[in-house]
Amino acid sequence: MSELPRRVIVAVIGAPIAVGLIWLGDAALATFVSILAAIAAWEFYRIASESGGAPLSVVGIAVSALVPIAVHAQFLGVIRVPEVTVTLLALAIISATIWLRGANGKPLLSAGTTILGIAYTGGTLSFAYALRYFNYAVGDTAGALVLILPVLLTWASDTGAYFAGRAVGGPKLMPSVSPAKTVAGAIGAVLTTIGICALYVHYLLRPNAQLAFTPWGLAIFAVSISVAAQIGDLAESLFKREAGVKDSGIIFPGHGGMLDRLDSLFFVLPVAYVMYGWLLIPAPL
Repeated sequence: MSELPRRVIVAVIGAPIAVGLIWLGDAALATFVSILAAIAAWEFYRIASESGGAPLSVVGIAVSALVPIAVHAQFLGVIRVPEVTVTLLALAIISATIWLRGANGKPLLSAGTTILGIAYTGGTLSFAYALRYFNYAVGDTAGALVLILPVLLTWASDTGAYFAGRAVGGPKLMPSVSPAKTVAGAIGAVLTTIGICALYVHYLLRPNAQLAFTPWGLAIFAVSISVAAQIGDLAESLFKREAGVKDSGIIFPGHGGMLDRLDSLFFVLPVAYVMYGWLLIPAPL
C-alpha cells in the first residue's frame, strides 16, 4: 500500500475518535491525552536508548502520563500544582540517576533524555486540554472548535506539503534530516494552512464560537502553525536519524508509531496556545 492510502486510512479511523473525545472534553479528553502521552513517551525512550541515552524510561513514561491528568485535576480545583514542581521534578530525576545509573551509566544523558521526554510528550500534549478550555472559549462548542483548529491545520499543513512536494519537486528542504521533504512542499504546506484556516474561521469559529482573527492575525496564526508543524516533523526525523531507526514504532502497521503521527502536534499545541493569547479576538455576530 502506498503512502497516500495509509494516510487516508489513519485519518478516517482516527479523526472521528479524536473529534468525539475533544467534544466530550473533561476526564475523557484528559484520559485520551494521557494514553497518547504514555505511548509517545515509550517510543521516545526507545529511540533515546538506541542513541545511547540510557533514560529512566519507567519514570518518564509514568510522569508523562500523569501530566495531562494533573492539568485536568488542577482545572477542576482538586489539586494545585505550584510552578516549583517542575524544578523539583527535574531535581528528583537527576537525583535518581545517582543510584540508578552511577558514574558509568551515562547519568547526564540519562537525566537529560528522561526530562526531555516528559516535556516533549506529556508536557506538550497537555496543551490540548488547555486549548479545550481556553479562556476566550465560552461553552463546550467554542472550546472544542478552538482545539480542533490547530489539529486540523496540522493535518492541512502535512497534506499540503505532501501534494505540493510530489507535484512540484525541486530543491530539498533539509536532505540531511529528511530527504523526502522539499522547499515546494514547505511552501505548499503554508499556503494550504492559510486557506483552511480562513475557511474554518469564517464558517465555523466565527458563527459558532464568536471568535476570529484580524486578516493579518489569521495569516500570522496559520503561518506559525504550519512552521511549527514542519519543525516538529523535522525534529522527530532528526531523533530517528540519530538512533538509526526508520519509524518510532509499529502501532500503526506500515505507517509508523505514535511519535510519527503526533510529531507535529508536539510543537503545534503549545504554539497555538501562545498565538491564541496574542491574536484571537471576540467576533460577535
